[in-house]
Amino acid sequence: MYKETLVKDLNRLAGLETAAYSLARRMTGIGIAVVFLAIVWVAASVMTTGVDNQAFIIAAGVVGGYMAINIGANDVANNVAPAVGAKSLTMAGALIIAGIFESAGAIIAGGDVVKTISKDIIDASLISEPRLFMWAMLAALLAAALWINFATYVNAPVSTTHSIVGAVMGAGIAAAGVAVVDWKVMAAIAASWIVSPLLGGVIAALFLAFVKSRIIYQPDKVAGAKRWVPVLVALMAGVFSSYLVMKGLKHMWKAGPWTVAALGVAVYGVTYAVVRPLILRRARGMENRNKSIRALFHLPLIFAAALLSFAHGSNDVANAVGPLAAIVAAATTHDVKAAVGIPPWVMFVGAAGITMGLLLFGPRLIRVVGDQITRMNPMRAYCVALSAAITVIVASALGLPISSTHIAVGAVFGVGFLREYYTTRRTHIIHGRVMKAPKPPSDWERLPPMEKARRRKLVRRQHLWTIIAAWLITVPLSAGFAAAIFLALATFLG
Repeated sequence: MYKETLVKDLNRLAGLETAAYSLARRMTGIGIAVVFLAIVWVAASVMTTGVDNQAFIIAAGVVGGYMAINIGANDVANNVAPAVGAKSLTMAGALIIAGIFESAGAIIAGGDVVKTISKDIIDASLISEPRLFMWAMLAALLAAALWINFATYVNAPVSTTHSIVGAVMGAGIAAAGVAVVDWKVMAAIAASWIVSPLLGGVIAALFLAFVKSRIIYQPDKVAGAKRWVPVLVALMAGVFSSYLVMKGLKHMWKAGPWTVAALGVAVYGVTYAVVRPLILRRARGMENRNKSIRALFHLPLIFAAALLSFAHGSNDVANAVGPLAAIVAAATTHDVKAAVGIPPWVMFVGAAGITMGLLLFGPRLIRVVGDQITRMNPMRAYCVALSAAITVIVASALGLPISSTHIAVGAVFGVGFLREYYTTRRTHIIHGRVMKAPKPPSDWERLPPMEKARRRKLVRRQHLWTIIAAWLITVPLSAGFAAAIFLALATFLG
């Protein structure tokens, strides 16, 4: 017999059980992170025995580990989220691939000598004494980490580079006034708030439009796939080889632009020669439908996720260990301008911290970017990954400051808005040509369910406005946090 009150009680119990399980998992993650930071504390204490200003270095090591955890929790999601949303990778597979390649990028190609981010944003020589400089870098690390932690909590993917840039700026102003900041660099960074997502979104949308017109909306989809999928996969291989040399291996091998271009063309040719017969063989007997074509993009997406993670680890690990290395240099040499080789324990803090943050807290942002902004499939995810690599290459060649986070998320939005355009314009396709349909009825209630589904927004506005707001306030908010922390440290401990 059906008992309505019993069903309600059981539903409440099920809800409480789910909430308790979620809280337990979160508390377990926090506990593991605390244990990791304790290990960093012990390692820093042992490695710096007898070194001047040991307390500064230990504190900076722990805060740097906290920053690295937050980078892993927030920033790494952009590299693997499209592949997860497209079902090319499971969550577990994405975490394993990203963890391995992020760590490899940080350790193998992270660079032997750090040109600290502070020297690009502020003139450290204007800070009166090394002790104040160390307080400023410590405050910057802590402020950036706190902001990224909050952004992750509200499911907003933000630029970790912009976070640490804003924090260094704020701490520098608090330590030596506004003259310490290189305002030309800051203006260029502000411009990247617009340039990065727009470039990423436009390029991703153009690629998706090409895929739709040349393959999806063709009467013979299989013939379109046999012709264009080898070209697209080879293009991805060529672009990613150039991307890897420019961004992932730049600390190990500084290749000129013509060398990078020649390498990309060579990899494109080799990949096309290898992939084309494989695609032709696989297309035999393939059904003439979208689901069959999408399967051809799974493997390229997995490679894209791995290479993006490697390049990210080699670059963004500096957001955690750069200020830490600056503190080590100032503490051991008493010179704020000194460059220092990165000690092995510092690289461990960066690489292990990023991996730890990804494994413990990364799935939340991976779901947001890969599935909750707009629905992904292998072809859309391919366009996002390829757009990210191409945009970084173009912007780097033009000398434009860009954010990989803004590019990737902008590409996701670009794909979503293109889908929305096709749906809301009620277009239909005849032999690859887009034709307008007659104007729909104005009475929403009279529309059939399928038409209502077509008219729904395919990009969730809630995530759009949350992310834009987070991007706009990242630099000023992290700067304010850093200035406040620096003044507190200098007042009570200085």
